Amino acid sequence: MSRSAQIVEWVAECMDPVGTVTSRRMMGGHTLYCNGTVFAIVAMDQLWFKGDKDNDAQWDAAGCEKFSYERDGRTATMNYRLAPEDCYDDPDEVRRWADLGLAAGLRGAAKTKRKTKKDS
Repeated sequence: MSRSAQIVEWVAECMDPVGTVTSRRMMGGHTLYCNGTVFAIVAMDQLWFKGDKDNDAQWDAAGCEKFSYERDGRTATMNYRLAPEDCYDDPDEVRRWADLGLAAGLRGAAKTKRKTKKDS
């Protein structure tokens, strides 16, 4: 089993008390959903939780870098934050940080629904 698949399995196990975690393969990694809401990705064999302007300060305070990648010779970013090292061996820490990702995912989904209603 690949390292990425192991991380997906670990997060799903840790999040069981919170909800059902599913994953979908994407560009060499995985997108993770909890009860249908995006809250994390696994990319480059690392766990990244969803962030947003409402929780960026918490991620910054913990020293969690923002996800970045090279595209067309430039560095692009996505608002996902690298999971703290404790998340790889402590289920409580996974849930603690995943809660921030899940909250960001729910806020993002709510914004998308409002935009869709405005456009209709």
